[in-house]
Amino acid sequence: MSDELLRLTVLGCATPYPSVDNPCSGYLVSSGDTRIWVDAGSGTLGPLQRHVRLEELDAIWISHLHADHSADLLTAYYGALYADIRLTAPIPLYGPPGIADRLAGFLTNTPARSPIESAFAVTELHDGHQVTIGSLRLTSRAVAHGIPAFAVRIETVGRSLVYSGDTAPCQSLTELAEGCDVLLCEAESAQAPAEGDQVHHTPEDAGNTARAARAARLIVTHVGRFLTPQQAMARASARFDGPVDYASPGATFTIGQATTAWVASTS
Repeated sequence: MSDELLRLTVLGCATPYPSVDNPCSGYLVSSGDTRIWVDAGSGTLGPLQRHVRLEELDAIWISHLHADHSADLLTAYYGALYADIRLTAPIPLYGPPGIADRLAGFLTNTPARSPIESAFAVTELHDGHQVTIGSLRLTSRAVAHGIPAFAVRIETVGRSLVYSGDTAPCQSLTELAEGCDVLLCEAESAQAPAEGDQVHHTPEDAGNTARAARAARLIVTHVGRFLTPQQAMARASARFDGPVDYASPGATFTIGQATTAWVASTS
């Protein structure tokens, strides 16, 4: 793996549907010439193209198959096969079991199954799955969301980013995030749900997970409609002593300097 900075660009983080200025969950993670689209929620394909075209991606990684994390795979499919995109090979796509058939179920409109595999080279994730993509090493862990769902640790030399996907607090996420430079953690729930019903983090949970994992920095994302980003950050900060930021759409964070730096924010 090369000695490049690790960059996280927020394409969107809204839930459960896009707002006027915020698509659903999607991120571009890059290091050197390696570029990975992490989650493809509704509306994220548009801002992705400010940074990279589909045929320039090295891979796509999908945490789970709820629409606010995966729906733009449908439009990406049409772009990859039927528009101005010219693929030299299908785009590597890593996602939960059944992802190819789920896409085909939406896209097939004739007796013949849509050629999903012509657009995407699909690899199904499992707990502990590891892959090296360009200069980046990805480790996926199964997490607690009520459906097959995964978190991911993305590493290059001396730098690490962990993305929770959607999940209740769970040991596998804490283990995956151990000692990471940045934990990008969802904070959807405004209040703790009834026992046994939890499938998301509250802001306090995000702070607890960051503290338990000894993360250097926490970025809250996927903040629910009944919270403001400021409220989510303040509540997470009550449980975590390190820096806490918000995944503002358009922002880029650079990981690998003396401190993780806020680099840019675009509309």
